Formats: sequence, structure tokens, C-alpha cells
Amino acid sequence: MKILVINAGSSSIKYQLFDMDKESVLTGGLIERIGLESGRVTHNVFQDGTKQKMTRELTIRDHRQGLQLLADLLVDPKLGVITDPSEIDAVGHRVVHGGERFHKTIVITPEVIDAIRDLIPLAPLHNPANLKGIQVAMEIFSSAVQVAVFDTAFHSNMPDWAYRYAIPNALYRQHGIRVYGFHGTSHLYVSKVAARHLHKPLAATNLITAHLGNGASITAVRGGKSVDTSMGFSPLPGLMMGTRSGDIDPAVVFHLHDKLGMSVPEIDHILNKESGLLGVGGSNDLRDVQQRQERGDADAELALNMYTYRIKKYIGAYMAALGRVDALVFTAGVGENSPYVRWHACQGLENLGIKLDEDRNDKRINDVTEIQADGSPIKVMVIPTNEELEIATQTNAVIMETR
Repeated sequence: MKILVINAGSSSIKYQLFDMDKESVLTGGLIERIGLESGRVTHNVFQDGTKQKMTRELTIRDHRQGLQLLADLLVDPKLGVITDPSEIDAVGHRVVHGGERFHKTIVITPEVIDAIRDLIPLAPLHNPANLKGIQVAMEIFSSAVQVAVFDTAFHSNMPDWAYRYAIPNALYRQHGIRVYGFHGTSHLYVSKVAARHLHKPLAATNLITAHLGNGASITAVRGGKSVDTSMGFSPLPGLMMGTRSGDIDPAVVFHLHDKLGMSVPEIDHILNKESGLLGVGGSNDLRDVQQRQERGDADAELALNMYTYRIKKYIGAYMAALGRVDALVFTAGVGENSPYVRWHACQGLENLGIKLDEDRNDKRINDVTEIQADGSPIKVMVIPTNEELEIATQTNAVIMETR
């Protein structure tokens, strides 16, 4: 079965084509800067253990043209991996927000499309682009089954004491204001991989999974299910991120509005786009902040201390929430590639059973790797995430169920 995975953003389309029967990736790439004067296509073909890469600069008017370009690349005489779009059995779409309506992956119907549209107020930056990708893909890959995989679904079964805010009940019951959580596809994927590595059933495995990228979240996973997570009603709260503030006193918002005269859109922009590592350390790229720190920049030093301290606090909180922890898992761009962040986030947790081995932590990591010190009661693992593979796996499972 050939499954195309599409992650449609507001100005980009990330994609991978999987041959599920052969358990292989045929091709993948990124179409970006859609709607701008200069767009870019990066297309990779994987064959016989090698990768062939093509990069092209061109104007891409909209998602329709972008997905048509993708379809053309898939059947291109030199770069293609199929002979006709009809060879694609299914298209798995990443949809950021499923609200309380969607607790699992689902075949897309007109009713599902309407529901995703209704959820746009909960994810105004993401769901419209996801929906656009679905609608165009239904036209271009018309013979394929279209499937929606929701980022929020993994967190949808959290206990009510974890997902409810201490605000009047009516705000939840009538308007759905609650913790939804995000990065669920990544947290689920690394949870599965960790359980296999530990030779334990997922249902018997307790984990703390830290997805650390430009956006970052940490999740307490009991028996393969999310029981608490750091992001909330939106992706803004929780950990300090590349440009997001993370947790902040709500009264700061009132102060910025009432005392400093900022509008709500201005405050939204500051907290989502100008805060985090960028606001404190001068760059949203952790590598740049580290370079500044090494040159003696005090703001960069503070930013790194804040960043790792907040991770440490959540690790401690989720150890309390879970009671028993089999492993702490780091994943995503920062989690997989920053020994500095992993080391400093774990320092001081030795009495709680977490102790790193410096040499193991410093090695370049390409696969599942344990970095805890010998004798550490809790394993510490680095697991490269693969959200596209998880989307393809869930899409395949849904199709198998309907046959």
C-alpha cells in the first residue's frame, strides 16, 4: 500500500510517500514560500540506499499549484517513483486541532471537513491550511482514501483534572476552553519506540517525553496514554520555546493592555513571535544562542538557564504525576541534537533517579540511544521522531479497519 503523507502549513507543504508493504520511504520533500514571489521545492528520492536531491526555485501561487507540482514530481520520468497518481492508495493529512470531536484518526468525509472548519477558531493559524491541503488533495489524488490524523488526539483522553482550567464551568461546557495539547503524533511515536526498546508492552510503560524544537512540549505518558501535557488551549503555554513565552502570569496580559496601551493583537504577537529564546537571548535558534553565550553574552546565558530550568521543572512535576517512570525521552530538533540542553535539564535530578553519562550524552545521535549513567534507576533516551511515519502508520491502520 502506498500512502502519501501531507503536512500543509500556511505557506508550505511537507510530504513523504511510503510503501507500507516494503516498509520504505520512496520520496519526500518540502514545498515552501507558497504565495510569495520566490518559492522553493526540495524533492528527495530514496532508492537502493541512496538519496537523490532536487532543489528548484519558482513562483508557487497557492496550495493547488503546490500539490499539482508534487503530483507531477511523483510521476516525473527522472525523479518520479510512481507512474500515475492513482497508484497512491491513501493520503494521510496532519490536522493540528481536533477539539473534543476527534479522539482518533478518521477517514475524511464531508462531515469531517465541516467539523475541521468549525474548529478553526481553536487553531486559526493551522486548521485553515490543513483544510486547504485536504480539499486540494481530494481533487488531485481523487482515487485515494483521504485520512485525517489529529495532533490533539493523543491528548484527548487526559483525565478531567488535568485538562480542565479552574475557571467557571460554563466556559468549558459552552465554549470548550480546556487543555488540548499538541505534538501528539510525535509524543505517541517516540512512546511506541521507547516501549519496544525497553522490551515492554506500551500499556505497561510510563514515560516522560520531551519534544524540543522551535515549538516545545513535554508529556506524561502512562501506559501509552497522555495523562498531562505542557501545552494547553493553544501551543503558547508550557516550556520556553524559540519565539513563544511559555507559561506566564495571565495578569501580565492585562498589564500590557491596561498600563502599556498594547492592543490584543500586539500582545498576541509579542508572546507568540517575539518572546522565548528570541526575546531573551536574541535568536530563536538555540545554536545561535549558545554561540552568543560562549562569547560571554549575559542575555544568552540567562536564556539558556531559563530554557533548561523550565524543562527540569516539568520533568519533576510529571515524575510526581506518574509515580513510576521507566524512561525520560528527548526528541525533535533540540532534543535530538543538543547535548547541552539535555545535560543541564537533567542536572539536579539525581536524587529522583535521573543521572546522565556525559560521554554518552555528547555523542552524535542518529538512532535510539540511551544516555543515562550506569546504575541510573530511570533510563534517559534520545529517540529521533518521525511524525510522518506515525501518520502513515495510523492511516494504514484506519484503512485496514474499514476493509
